[in-house]
Amino acid sequence: MASEGAAVRRTRAERAEIALETLIAVPASPDRLRRVLEQALVFAGAAFVGVYVPGDDPSMLCLTESAGLPRTLYGLRDGYPVTGGSPVAVAHRTGRPRWLGPDELADCAEARRTPSAEFSVGTLPLGPAGSGCLLAVSEHPGGFGTDDRTCLELVARAVAVPVPAGPDADTGELPGDAFSLAMDTGRVEVGDEILRLFGIGRGAFDGKVETLLALTVPEDLPALMSVVEADHMSIGDRELEFRVLQPSGPPKWLRLSGRLLPGGEGRSARLVGTVADASTVRSDVTDVARVQRLAAALAMAGTVKDVGQAVVAALRKPLKADRIALAELENDRLVVTVLDPPEPEAWPELWRSEWRTEWPDAPVRAMPTLAAALREGRSRIWPAGSPLEPALAGVGPGGLAVLPLPAGGRMAGACLIGWDRPHEFGPDERALLTACAGLTGQALLRAHAFDAEHELVGMLQRTLLPRRLPRLPGAVAVARYLPTTAGLEVGGDWYDVIPLADNHVAFVIGDVQGHNAGAATLMGQMRTALRAYAVEGHTPDVVVAHANRLLLDMETDLFATCCYVDVDMEQGTAWCVRAGHLPPVLRHPDGSTEIVEAEGGPPLGVLTQADFPITPLRLQPGTVLALTTDGLVESAETDIDVGLDRLTSELATADPGHLGLVADALLTGAHRSDDVALLLMRYDGMAVRPLRETWTVWRVPEAVRHARRFTRRTLRTWGVPSDTMDAALLVVSELVTNALVHTGGQVRLDLSLVNHRLRLAVADTSPRSPVKNTNVGWEATGGRGILLVEAVSEDWGTVPVSGGKQVWADLVPEA
Repeated sequence: MASEGAAVRRTRAERAEIALETLIAVPASPDRLRRVLEQALVFAGAAFVGVYVPGDDPSMLCLTESAGLPRTLYGLRDGYPVTGGSPVAVAHRTGRPRWLGPDELADCAEARRTPSAEFSVGTLPLGPAGSGCLLAVSEHPGGFGTDDRTCLELVARAVAVPVPAGPDADTGELPGDAFSLAMDTGRVEVGDEILRLFGIGRGAFDGKVETLLALTVPEDLPALMSVVEADHMSIGDRELEFRVLQPSGPPKWLRLSGRLLPGGEGRSARLVGTVADASTVRSDVTDVARVQRLAAALAMAGTVKDVGQAVVAALRKPLKADRIALAELENDRLVVTVLDPPEPEAWPELWRSEWRTEWPDAPVRAMPTLAAALREGRSRIWPAGSPLEPALAGVGPGGLAVLPLPAGGRMAGACLIGWDRPHEFGPDERALLTACAGLTGQALLRAHAFDAEHELVGMLQRTLLPRRLPRLPGAVAVARYLPTTAGLEVGGDWYDVIPLADNHVAFVIGDVQGHNAGAATLMGQMRTALRAYAVEGHTPDVVVAHANRLLLDMETDLFATCCYVDVDMEQGTAWCVRAGHLPPVLRHPDGSTEIVEAEGGPPLGVLTQADFPITPLRLQPGTVLALTTDGLVESAETDIDVGLDRLTSELATADPGHLGLVADALLTGAHRSDDVALLLMRYDGMAVRPLRETWTVWRVPEAVRHARRFTRRTLRTWGVPSDTMDAALLVVSELVTNALVHTGGQVRLDLSLVNHRLRLAVADTSPRSPVKNTNVGWEATGGRGILLVEAVSEDWGTVPVSGGKQVWADLVPEA
């Protein structure tokens, strides 16, 4: 008993020294350095730790081994120049440790930092000057404390860099359960035992990692891909279990254990390790390994929900717990994000009666035991039979652990772990819970910021793009937008569908340079401007020219590209204008496709005197028009011409009867390094074409009489009833008279009959709308024209038309 009490009273540094001595005492093994570094995660509270030593090139310090979160979260590199000013290089040259906080890192040119994280760095020499150094990162406010630094010094003294195990360079032979994967080419060398587990003969294996991946269970493929495409991860160990399909029976569980080795001069990075049948592998996972696994899982967790799932996977089964709850702390309330198991029946009666997204009696002050643990900021454990408030007692009748989750100088939330049967809590388990709580708190804070930023970006993107596409006469249109996965910044791609007069519809797609708030703002302005110019009734070339002039007047450094297609739904004709954008792609009714050879102008915002030529198109019923941005057809690996050819071939084999499925298929496998916008329209033709006639009104004394005669003759041909014709002649007389008297320039009379609705419209060159005089005396000789139009028509109004206006009135003939 005395020895056990003494063990409990040992300081953290003493426990770290014992653990390191135990590791050093065992014979050297390829994973000893990693296990030594893991002690820094547990005893020093480091989020990342790595070893830098001179590489094949003596002028560079190379990362040899690491543990913890990915180095990319902190802007750390695989290598640093020995003569540079980085903290790694300075500690290596001087042989003295350096401790840098966020402010010092901001002033260090070679210490790249990410804007979303505040962290501190410690660099400790591994021996005399020139021996390399240990680098550790802390996300705790204030950086590494005195005890933390002492533990890191012990780790630095214990570091001995082994030569990583790998395939025999001379013979190329591997043990039966070993593999070596080249990260740049995807070529993999595997032992015979691995091929047996996958059910592939040596002669049938082509050396490609894709061949092995194709045999895995689809649900396990994302986790496996995160390992075999782990360029973004830290150098160090990988371990996971996955399933492979069998010719008969259930899938087989395999366990992959690997380590990512850095590349050097003329050598690519490699993933080396073993694959074994999981049913025959004895579990000897240590608490330190669990912390390492949780750190790796949290590094891949992007959302708050992902963090919760990673915690459940790392703790519930190893601790044999019956339930885990993870909650965020928002002001004085705890908001539950993960409950495992998720069934309400697994939780106390009080929880079931108040089952919702928040805790029952959600204020923390309603649970004094929990509030005290959060105030103290340390893990608390209550064994079976402890007196607890009802909201907590039912969570763990056999034992309850409450882990406050610290992050950024405050409590990010809490994790509750409960057991139904009496559970004994040992010192090692308490240390495991404390280490996991620190990692989880930091990950929860990052994920919450990610969720908030992602929601803001999504809301901004949804606001700037059309909420829904309009229903079109004689056509169907669908649109898709995929934001880039390279970051959270909103993009500048946009699309629009604009219904115009006389059954014309404008289809627009464009792309503003850049991926930031400025590009998004400009995208919204350009979309609004093009819509406004189009609705005014301008021709396509004038619409694009006006947008170009507007962008130049805005004095921005950004430019934009767009493709504008005006489609006449009645006639099946279209006019296309390009401004530095991709040409449209047409799929004809017979299945053939073509890239439209449309002459284009320069991007918008580049040249003041720019021409935007119009290219005519002819659309047969069944034709599909495809407009897209370059994110779909171009990437660092794919030339734009190759991408366009792929788009046309996929469009040719698609079924235009299901346009939404066509759009989804075209986006499958799209490169997500850039935003992607896609707009598809299938032209079906109008089942009933409107009747239309136009008359140019000349400014002659008999102009109104000529307009009335044209109207009477046209309406007789259309079979309009006589009483409706009398009202139509009155409306035409008044509208034409107003245009001739109050405006100058050309006047045009348009007549149309659509679905038994007669529209009479007079266009002139004045933008001024007619005024309805509501105070006309009986002796007045004018001012009653619009009043008469309003009295005899079903509806009337005015719309802008290419610098002027059009006044219209609708009549509905009686059946």
